[in-house]
This record gives sequence, C-alpha cells and structure tokens, in this order.
Amino acid sequence: MDSHEINKVLGALLGTCLVLLSLNITAGALFSPHKPAKPGYDIVVPEHATEEGKPGEPEVPFANLLASADVKKGENSGKKCVACHTFQKGGAALVGPNLWGIVNRQKASFPGFNYSAGMKSKTGNWTIDDLNIYLQNPKAMVPGTAMNFPGIPKATERADVVVFLNSLADNPAPLPKAAAAPAAALAPAGQAGGAPKPPTPAPPAGQAPRPH
Repeated sequence: MDSHEINKVLGALLGTCLVLLSLNITAGALFSPHKPAKPGYDIVVPEHATEEGKPGEPEVPFANLLASADVKKGENSGKKCVACHTFQKGGAALVGPNLWGIVNRQKASFPGFNYSAGMKSKTGNWTIDDLNIYLQNPKAMVPGTAMNFPGIPKATERADVVVFLNSLADNPAPLPKAAAAPAAALAPAGQAGGAPKPPTPAPPAGQAPRPH
C-alpha cells in the first residue's frame, strides 16, 4: 500500500473520530441533567399541632388538667398496663410492682420486687408531678429502667391516668390546685385594663368645664 492510500485511510479514521466526538458533545448538551444551584431539595414539613390539636396554643398547667380529669377514662387507659401490674389492694407483683397506693409511696419500695438499678437509684416518694413526668417518658426519667413502655405523650390522658392511680388508696392524696387564669383573660372584651371609668358629666350650659 502506497503513501497515498495510507493517507486516505488515516483521513477516513480521523473524520470518523471527529464525527463521533461531535455527536458525543451534542448528546451531552441535550441530555445532561440540570444541576441546581443549591444541592438537595425542599421537604415540606407540615405544621405540628399541639397535643390538644390547636397550633400555637399555650401549654395548659398539669394541675388544671387534673381538675378536669376523668377517673373512668384513666382506668380505661390503665388497662394497657394490666399485663405487668395489678391495681387492687394487696395485689401481687407481676412483671412490675402492684400499683395500689402508688401516690406518695417511696420509690422502689414494693416488698419483694426486684427493681432495676436505675429505679433503685431514685429517692423520695412518687408525687403526682413525678408520675406525670414518668408516664410521659419512663426511660427519660429513669435511664436503665426495665419498664418497656414508650409512655403517654398526651397530657390529658396522663392526667386521667394519674387521677385514677391517685384513687387507688384508702385516703387519696389531695390534687394540686389549678392555676388561676390571668386577670386580663377573665375580663370581658374591652375591659382588659380593668373596670371602665364612669363618664364625666357635662357641665351646665354656659359654664366652662373644670379641670380634673
């Protein structure tokens, strides 16, 4: 093969390479994905309502919830605990201790029950506030507790359960008094600043008003 033929073959190969390169560049321009200026994508997070269902509603003091709590509802909610606890006076311990008289009972003190190390480290008595905190998230209040219960996130349900537990006694403990509502909230509309001032009587005809 002479040099002329070799040049023709090399020219054809070079032309083919140029055509393929052009096609590759064109395809890349047409089909390359669009890269956003900022990586990632937006996730729309719905606004979470409060546990009572109204966004932005102020938290109600637990004492106020106790004042309107229902013992029967608490007893019904307490049925989820019957696999581990007994509630009647003189009842035996199961997976957990008997809960009769739990309010104001010393922590980790039920006779013969083998408490976890975390519970044994707790001192003092079971107050109503302690029970509220514990029922909301047992493992947060007592790390290492053997109680495999996720807790009751809804405050109104916890209030029902606490008044039910408080009723499990010969002499139930007095419930905390509900907090008084702010005076401004109790005043009728237009009277938030207190009682309205009486109108100033008009002066007699021809007499200039006297300064107050």
